[in-house]
Order: sequence, then structure tokens, then C-alpha cells
Amino acid sequence: SKTGEVLKSWGADLFIMPHGLEVDKENNIWVTDVALHQIFKFNSDGNLLLTLGEAKVPGNDASHFNLPTDVAVSDDGSFYVSDGYGNSRVVKFSKEGKYLFEWGTMGNKHGELNTPHMIDLDSYGNVYVADRENNRIQKFDGAGRFLKEWKNNEGDQLYSIVSDRRTNRLFAIDLLTVNDTVSKGSDIIQFDPEMKMLGRVGRSGLSSWPFL
Repeated sequence: SKTGEVLKSWGADLFIMPHGLEVDKENNIWVTDVALHQIFKFNSDGNLLLTLGEAKVPGNDASHFNLPTDVAVSDDGSFYVSDGYGNSRVVKFSKEGKYLFEWGTMGNKHGELNTPHMIDLDSYGNVYVADRENNRIQKFDGAGRFLKEWKNNEGDQLYSIVSDRRTNRLFAIDLLTVNDTVSKGSDIIQFDPEMKMLGRVGRSGLSSWPFL
């Protein structure tokens, strides 16, 4: 953290297209690989602890994924997978990797998803999904029940979210393009715990930005 010197690296003989990255409270490192259709859990030394999904075999059941995008880990070790590009669902697993339940189908209504691209949790266990192609954030409780949404009206796609579990503030990143070809850049958007937007910074320029 002081020098930026690389301490350890791994995965050159394992990954094809790593996409999502999560570090849990025990410093385990979780990676989704969209080309392998798999989820990996490592300890902080890079030792493989858990693998979910069948390598290079897409699917839509309890043991297969289709281009999974991200992982969010609860304080009790259970975890959620946004799955993702090929499927339009969120799947919950136990700490040991046992399939528990899932929700979501392709669509734009409440609880439906179109490219769930990133996922995170607040300190209460609520689940936030960056519903990329629907250009919105959806908030669910830990059982997958829809609570609310925030629709982005100043960009084309909402790519990424992260929750600060100390304050339960939410941060998101969007993208604006013109004619589907010319990128106009991204904004970082900040929300309070009730998903009220507090400010934007980036493409839109500097705005009132309450850092707490």
C-alpha cells in the first residue's frame, strides 16, 4: 500500500477472461471468469479454495453459469453471483458453495434484469445490482425481494456499483455514448442509504460532492 510494489500474482495458467473481483472480510479473493463460466475463491496467498461452475461449459442451473460477472460476499460467508452476460439472474450460495436460491429473468420490470453487471451488499445484507442494459440500480433484500430502483437519466448504461458498508453510501459508474460509437465518458455517482443521489463527478464535471 505504500510503494505499489507487486507482492504476488497468479492466474496466468488458470484464467482466460477474469471479470469480477471481490475481497471478503477474511481477505479471501473472489474472481469471476466470463470465458470459463466459473467462480474462483482464493486465500490471500493465491491458494485456490473453491471453484464453482464447469470450465468452458455455459448453463443455467445450480452448477453452471453463463458468463458470470461478479460476486458479493456476506459477513457470514454466503455469497451472491451476478450471472450475467448469458443469463439474467442473481444466484445465492452458502459459505461452502451450496446452491441456495436464485432470482431474475430477462426483462425491464421490477426484479427483471438485462445484463446484471456488478453486485454488492450493504451492512444490512441488502443486495444492489448494476442492471447495465436497463441503465439502473436495483435494490433487493437478502432473499431477493425487490425493494426499489434508481433509474439513470443522464447516461446510456450503468456499469458498476460498490457499497461502503461503514456508511451504507452507494457509488455507481455509468457510461454515455453517442450513436453507439462515440464515448462521452463516465460519471461516478454517489447515493445515500435510501438511494437518493447526492452528487455526480466525471463526465458531468465537478459537482457538490459530500465526502464523509
